[in-house]
Amino acid sequence: MKPITVYLVRHGQTWFNRYNKMQGWSDSPLTPSGIDDAKLAGQKLKHITFTNAYASDTTRATNTAKMILAANFNSHTELNITPHFREQFYGYYEGEDSPKAWYAVGQPHGARTFSQIIEKFGVDASKNFMHEADPFHEAEDALTYWNRLQKGFKQLREENQNGDNVLLVSHGTTIRSIVDKFGKEDGFVVTESPKNGSISKIQLTDSGIHVLSYNQLEL
Repeated sequence: MKPITVYLVRHGQTWFNRYNKMQGWSDSPLTPSGIDDAKLAGQKLKHITFTNAYASDTTRATNTAKMILAANFNSHTELNITPHFREQFYGYYEGEDSPKAWYAVGQPHGARTFSQIIEKFGVDASKNFMHEADPFHEAEDALTYWNRLQKGFKQLREENQNGDNVLLVSHGTTIRSIVDKFGKEDGFVVTESPKNGSISKIQLTDSGIHVLSYNQLEL
């Protein structure tokens, strides 16, 4: 049976991205550069016939997806909005300066930056540390986060068939988390977040999820 191929695109640059602020469930508009990111991704993907298209239910993801689909030769693809592939929720730290937030989260564990947390403890640990550091304890821990994403993968499998191509516009940490979790057996060692407008490819097969490419600016 043929796999479902998912073209996983990070949304275009936002103002929070530009100012290096924590942006999970909070939202900010695309910058002019972010609009260019989305349009460029659309040009790269315009020849791909998508059976379905999905976007996180944030305006930065949905607007990026709309611009990608506007450039596509198959102009009848419907956009489905889903909360399942939303970015990680950072709770109390939403909108905070990113280096300041990660210092507060990592310092109790002997790590001063997000990169140090990942290097020493792993991507899932960063989620658990964030939940622990949040005074409201509302930031998503790894279990809560992956339970949500697994609902998203179930949705993709139920609504698409073998051999379909699917567009999915999501977020930096979410795409990085997916590749980190499922890509190791395929030889992917994630050392940086995907760039705005970049394209990663994964396949949903009978045996699981496989990573084909990560953080590509060219197909």
